[in-house]
Amino acid sequence: MKTNVQTTRRGFTLVELLVVIVIIASLAGLTAPMVIRQRKKADQTEAVSNAKQIGLAMYEFDTEYGSYPGTTSLTLLDPDATITGTASGSSNNFFKMFFQAGITQSEAMFYCKAKGTKKPDDNASSAATVLAGGECGFGYATEGSEGYASSGNPGRPLVMAPLSVGGSGAIFDPAPFDKNAVLLRGDNSVISLKIKTNGKVSQGTVNPFDAGLDTVWASATTPTINRPAPIAAAAAP
Repeated sequence: MKTNVQTTRRGFTLVELLVVIVIIASLAGLTAPMVIRQRKKADQTEAVSNAKQIGLAMYEFDTEYGSYPGTTSLTLLDPDATITGTASGSSNNFFKMFFQAGITQSEAMFYCKAKGTKKPDDNASSAATVLAGGECGFGYATEGSEGYASSGNPGRPLVMAPLSVGGSGAIFDPAPFDKNAVLLRGDNSVISLKIKTNGKVSQGTVNPFDAGLDTVWASATTPTINRPAPIAAAAAP
């Protein structure tokens, strides 16, 4: 005679479930900062790559027009082009000259993941749509409204990110790249410098944006930092 033995499956107790939840939460707490740091490092790597692309465009522009985008070079560009730049205001306006000169038709290289930015839509059909607010994440250094030139000191930081939103000058936002700033210099090299608590950067003991005859600017005039235009605020209904 065969006897059927029934076994009863016991479920998890409340205490066991709580232990599992605590373990999972602890692991998540340990790995989350690492994941965030790796994401910021990837964003910084993208910014470095795009800054180098901007550097190549600047070199080509300088070769053709004798200086980087600014007042003088603007007078040499075709005024009847579909896209026209402006030697004032945001870095977006200066960088539009690359489109006006036919050096690029893509907005992608001007993007970096920073506060106030968005992925470019690559709509370069007009001056109003190309590099619209938020589609450029890099600042641009000029002497007033005049562009510097490749004949100057190769150590000058000409393009930089991520600048703080709503600030002025070379004040950086430490959040996007884990307290690092990305600087494109005149020799097309890109360096990363730590951002201090006051938002400034230093190379050794020197702030690379400080003016003086014995600095890379060879001038007593502080360079003008043209900041990127952020995403435009939505209009009230």
